[in-house]
Amino acid sequence: MPFQEFENLPIKWSDHEDIAIKLYEKFGDEFGESKIYRIRFTELLDWILEIPLFVGTREESTEGHLEQIQAKWVYEWRDNQ
Repeated sequence: MPFQEFENLPIKWSDHEDIAIKLYEKFGDEFGESKIYRIRFTELLDWILEIPLFVGTREESTEGHLEQIQAKWVYEWRDNQ
């Protein structure tokens, strides 16, 4: 499957890395490592639900998903420094 076809696939709660990449693309270097870890989960949840092609719901979110997404977002930020 060509790469561009992957860009149109739905993003689910289990796609932690894809979500983190989308958050990094949206916020760039505005959020560094310490700032990412200080984001309130309610705010993070709202941002995730706004991601185009995200198909999860607020009710399906878990603290574990949000923690994993934060960690992957930090790794993404580090990779781009």
